[in-house]
Amino acid sequence: AIEYAQAIENCGVKVVYVDTAKELEKAITKNTAMYYFVNFLNYEGEIQWQEVLDICQKNGVPTMIDCAADVPPVENLFRFQQMGFDMVCFSGGKGLRGPQSAGILMGKKKYIDAARLNAPPFGDTIGRGMKVNKEEIVGMLAAVEDFLSRDHEADWNLWEGQINLVQNAVKDFEGMTTEIKVPELANVVPTLHLNWDTSKIKISGDQLKEAMRNGHPSIEIAGGGKNTVSITTWMLKPGQERVVASRLNEILTQKIT
Repeated sequence: AIEYAQAIENCGVKVVYVDTAKELEKAITKNTAMYYFVNFLNYEGEIQWQEVLDICQKNGVPTMIDCAADVPPVENLFRFQQMGFDMVCFSGGKGLRGPQSAGILMGKKKYIDAARLNAPPFGDTIGRGMKVNKEEIVGMLAAVEDFLSRDHEADWNLWEGQINLVQNAVKDFEGMTTEIKVPELANVVPTLHLNWDTSKIKISGDQLKEAMRNGHPSIEIAGGGKNTVSITTWMLKPGQERVVASRLNEILTQKIT
């Protein structure tokens, strides 16, 4: 199951889950409306991009891929249309840094035209409950134009410098292990993973998240659990990474035995 299934079912369709190419072939009937693919799960599934496209195109089934968090890199904005997906959607926030309640749908004209029938000025459709106003639409357009014109290499260098600064603030604590990784899909940015020995640094991952959240300023970090957290800097303004590094260092210093 996927957490977005309810939103799809609100349109009046039945969601049929498939795990393999064989299951997909068997599940397609004259009533199949669309294949919905969650991009960040591609490498976790038994059936991946090209096999999905081959089967669906052979059977005349439209394909939609949810790439919510898959820019950057900027090339991904067009990659999946070129791959052959009929519809591609991205979140308006996240890497595009547009209105959080908006987004973009790209793809073949006939499907975009069909989707527009559920948007303003049509008020008696399923889209009414997810209404995006004209200010957000213009804001989304401005965000895409800004994103395409950015110096993406400079952005990447900035994020690397920021994440290195945060890492340097905590890596020398006894019992601390740090690693910077870049995910293959979804939020493809330098990500700092912290893992520590709780016998030497007496705080859990959940407690560290709570301490960061309740401090001044309030800072949100990912992960949690027994002894891990994850941190990204790509949503920070230049200079804010110093505040993050300082708060982490301060909290962890207090917890060293």
